[in-house]
Parts: sequence; C-alpha cells; structure tokens
Amino acid sequence: MRKVDPAKHEEKRREILEAAGKCFVRNGFRGASTTNICEEAGISPGHLYHYFPSKEAIVAAMVEAHLVKTAERFAEIADSDDIVAELTSELGAVQLKRKSGGSLLFEMMAEAARKPAMAKIVHRHTQGMRSLLADVVRKGQANGRIDPGLDPEIAAAVLISTIDGSSTLAIRNPGIDMQKSAEALQTMLSRFLAG
Repeated sequence: MRKVDPAKHEEKRREILEAAGKCFVRNGFRGASTTNICEEAGISPGHLYHYFPSKEAIVAAMVEAHLVKTAERFAEIADSDDIVAELTSELGAVQLKRKSGGSLLFEMMAEAARKPAMAKIVHRHTQGMRSLLADVVRKGQANGRIDPGLDPEIAAAVLISTIDGSSTLAIRNPGIDMQKSAEALQTMLSRFLAG
C-alpha cells in the first residue's frame, strides 16, 4: 500500500476547497456540482472522493477552516486596546464583504432547511462562531470595555443574527450606500456592546 504524504494530502485538500469556493461564488451552492469543482481543481471525480466523500463534506471542511481563521482574528481583537472598536470594525467589514446580498449565506440557510446534513453544518458553524464571539465579549467585560450586564452567549447570538440580517440590505435596498450602512452598523454594535 502506498504511503500518503500528509503535507501533500493537506495541500491538495486546500486546493480543492479553494476550487469549491470559486464554484460556489460563481454558480451558487446548489448550482455548483462536484463535476464543476473537479474541473476547477483539475482533478477527476474519483480523485475528489479520495479527499471528500460529498459536497457537504467540502462545505464542512470550509466551515472548519473559517472557524480556525476567525479564532485567530478574534484572539487578536480580544487582546487589542479598544476591543469594541476592533470588534465592530471587523463585523462591519463582514457586512461589506457580503455587499452582493450574501447570496451564499442565504443559499446555505435554505439548503439547511431542506437537508439535515447541511443543517448540522450550519448549526456547528453557528455554535463555533457564537462561542468565539462570547469569549471576546467575556474578555471585554473583564477589561471593563464591554457592558458587564450583557449575557455573553446571548450577546454573541444577537451579533451573529444582526450581521447575517444586514446581508439583506442590498437585496431590500439595491441603491443603498453599503459603506454608510456598514458605518451605521458599527455605531449600533458599539452602543450595544458599550452599554
């Protein structure tokens, strides 16, 4: 039996995830097939299944990678001098990245309503994000920068829902100035966190 080089295996997984991300952006979650992903990654379907057994497994790996990256960024924010300004700036940037209306977010949520496997992935991602945000809130409370009266878990859930909900702005108001709406969102979040 041939030995697998862990570094090469991980590199190929990253390449596949990057290819899948491009396909999801270009074709939407439902429109991106494993064939599209294979073509983008330059591999055969059999090769793909060596790394990921399904499209849902690809999404799950993307979610895990996102949580690792977010944990690193939130650790930086939690150690900053102005935790509220840093956090609200980061959350405002998320809203700007979704200026096209967050279509992938909406597609994944719709898919989660139809498929239990996707619902588990979305739920796991939400739990991870809530835990990370709650930790930032707790650290801010310990430093006297965030309202000590906030329940960190509830505050984190509200922050996630607010950011996700702000993704509808471009759909509901196509001409809206996204930069100004991001600034308004930051002001609102700052007031919420500072108490």
